[in-house]
Amino acid sequence: MIRLKSKEDIKYLRISGKILSDVLRALQQNAREGTYVSSLDSFARELLKRYKASSAFLGYRPEGTAKAYPAAICASLNDVVVHGVPSRRMLKEGDLLKIDIGVNYKGYITDGAVTVPIGRVSKDAKQVLETTKYALAEAVEECKIGKHLGDIGSAIESTAKKNKCSVVDGLTGHGVGFELHEDPVVYNFGKKGTGMIIEEGLVLAIEPMLSIGSSDIIQLSDESYATSDGSLSAHFEHTVAVTENGSEVLTR
Repeated sequence: MIRLKSKEDIKYLRISGKILSDVLRALQQNAREGTYVSSLDSFARELLKRYKASSAFLGYRPEGTAKAYPAAICASLNDVVVHGVPSRRMLKEGDLLKIDIGVNYKGYITDGAVTVPIGRVSKDAKQVLETTKYALAEAVEECKIGKHLGDIGSAIESTAKKNKCSVVDGLTGHGVGFELHEDPVVYNFGKKGTGMIIEEGLVLAIEPMLSIGSSDIIQLSDESYATSDGSLSAHFEHTVAVTENGSEVLTR
């Protein structure tokens, strides 16, 4: 069931999104060579507490998973696309770190992610990172009243293909706001003019996930997902509200 948001709901989601962007920016600034990934999770918890907000990820157990998620953020390295559990792994030059965070502020939930290059990274790393970031920007432009969900997927897929990257199979965006995962599913591929018509009050987590190699993924023991061929991947995500004035990025 699609749950449209009122102008009052979006007002609170703006606050949630601002908290998310502030926390994510701070985490990004602290993600550097020699940092333990687990310390970023501790830092996120501390920051969220200061904002009187909470992690939408911590303790979350979606259908089909074996256990509740144990951390405040997802921290996925290199070939791991999403849902990586922060570990005592130390960041090193050349790593691609995906930081994904969900914020719950007074029951209003936003979701966002960035991919952070650690020091100097390879040509492939730069290519998949920049392509994924650009794909998100192109997708957000399609998020307007009267457009279709297929327009969003088409923008992501065409950007990936033009830049010799692959859309990762089986991982999607989603509705968000009152819960972490709501309808509709937002695919990272599609055909223009197809799918659900976008209307005012729709709030979506748009999140292209691309690899420089195979589109196939495997699930690891910690329930994270990695590229099947070990190729580098990138992930960027924004929570976007559809308003009468167009698409509003709540997590910019």
